Amino acid sequence: MKFVCLILLLSSVAQAAVPIQPSGSAGRYDVATWKQDWAGSTWEDGVSEGRVHVVDRDEEKRWRVAYAVGQIGPADGGAAWNQLFAHKEEITLSYVVRFSPGFDWVKGGKLPGLGGGGNTTGGRPSDGFNGFSVRPMWRADGKAEAYVYHAGQKGRYGDSFALPEAFRLPTDEDITVTLHVKLNKPDRADGQLELAFTTKASRHSLRREDLTWRKSADLKASTLLFETFHGGNDLSWAPRRACSAEFGQIRLLPTP
Repeated sequence: MKFVCLILLLSSVAQAAVPIQPSGSAGRYDVATWKQDWAGSTWEDGVSEGRVHVVDRDEEKRWRVAYAVGQIGPADGGAAWNQLFAHKEEITLSYVVRFSPGFDWVKGGKLPGLGGGGNTTGGRPSDGFNGFSVRPMWRADGKAEAYVYHAGQKGRYGDSFALPEAFRLPTDEDITVTLHVKLNKPDRADGQLELAFTTKASRHSLRREDLTWRKSADLKASTLLFETFHGGNDLSWAPRRACSAEFGQIRLLPTP
């Protein structure tokens, strides 16, 4: 089985190198291997600090991110890097995540998502020209939501769009995350978002068709945001005990 697969976004545009699973053998994921797997990324948090490992799970390899006790954010508490891909009007990201037994949800944390343009995360709001982002989040007690920076957001920080109240993310079980974004026409609030979590027992999702991702046709979906950490903007979000999550089967799927 090949450890790295190149996803061809469109035959007429450049390829984006997105590894379905990590290269190398089980153990610490070193910076040299990260650079090989994510050749389009120019920075990382968590790899050089030793919080990312390669693990074997049912004949496939995965990234396992360990969340630092008492810390928040990617620099100190989890892991993050970004990978550019060919600009798209519509794109789907899917991957498998598996939370460790007894995962410490605390108040919440981020999962890998999608973006476009500049860095519209961390309290840098979208204005329709500088970029947008959407990342799934876990919340207290294993609830889930989409955390969205878009031109119609209400304040400095992103808007939260919750999944059904009864849904809880399981631990020690594979969950398939599917995130679909379709950009709006620049003069309309008709952008689409669909986020689904599929477990062995059920599928729960949310869908919006009223978003203003952008106000300029030049802004496109262009970035896979591999970001996962607790937080939140203060240490009340920090995990109180050791916990981790596995990530694998990463795919970017263009819309035909």
